[in-house]
Amino acid sequence: MARIIVVTSGKGGVGKTTTSSSIAMGLAQKGFKTVVIDFDVGLRNLDLVMGCERRVVYDFINVINGESTLNQALIRDKRCNLLSILPASQTRDKDALTKEGVGKILKELSKEFKYIICDSPAGIEQGAFFAMYFADDALVVCNPEVSSVRDADRMLGILSSKSLRAEKVREPVKEYLVLSRYSPERVETGEMLSVDDVQEILSLPLLGVIPESSAILNASNSGTPVILDEESNAGQAYSDIVARYLGEDRPQRFIKKQKIGFLSKLFGGR
Repeated sequence: MARIIVVTSGKGGVGKTTTSSSIAMGLAQKGFKTVVIDFDVGLRNLDLVMGCERRVVYDFINVINGESTLNQALIRDKRCNLLSILPASQTRDKDALTKEGVGKILKELSKEFKYIICDSPAGIEQGAFFAMYFADDALVVCNPEVSSVRDADRMLGILSSKSLRAEKVREPVKEYLVLSRYSPERVETGEMLSVDDVQEILSLPLLGVIPESSAILNASNSGTPVILDEESNAGQAYSDIVARYLGEDRPQRFIKKQKIGFLSKLFGGR
C-alpha cells in the first residue's frame, strides 16, 4: 500500500510547494515510485516549481469529472522516471473537489505508487481539507514566527479530529515539523523564534530545518526542486529531511550560527 503524505500549514507562503516538490524528488531518487499532487485548485504552481507547466494537458479535476484518465493527466518527470506530477486545474473552482472523487483517485494511485505527496493549499478551505483527510503522515511546514506557528497549531487540531484515521478511530496521522526560512542570526537578535520555542508550542518531532536561502528562489524560477541543488544549504537540508523520514539517523544542521574561520574573514567571508 502507498503511504499518503500531506504537506500542510495554516499560513500561506511558508514553503509548502517547495517542500512537496523536494520531498517527492528525494523519495523518487531513493528508488521509490512517487507521485506529487497539487491540491491548490485555481491557483496551481506545483507545475511551475517542477518545470512541467508546458506539458499540462489534463488535470486533477478532469480526472475527477471523468473528462480524462489518470494516465492522461499524470506527467512523468524528465529528470527522474520514478516521479510523476498530477497538476491542479487553473480554471475550475475549489468546489470541484469532492471527497469521493479524491478518495477514488488516491485509491487508484495507491496501486502503482509507493508514496503519494499531497501539496496542500494554505488555510482550512476545501482543498486543504481534502489534501489532509486521507493522509497517513503530515509534514507541517511553518516559519519561525508567532502567526505561522499559531496557524500550524490550528492545522494539527484538524488533523487529529477530522482526518479519515480519526473518523475510523485508527492509529493517528504521524505528524512532523519542517521549520522553513530559518536564520540563526535573526534568532540571536530576537527577530525570530528559535527551534526550541516552536517545538515547545507545537510538540512535534523535528524532521528538519530549512535555512533562508536564495537557492530556493533560484530553483523555483528555473523549475527545479531545490533538493537537486546539492551545493546549497537548502538542498542539503531537504536531502536530510528525506533521509530522516525514511528512518536514517542524521544530526540536525543549520540551527546554529555558522562560525567563520580566519581565512574566510581574510578573503572577504562574512
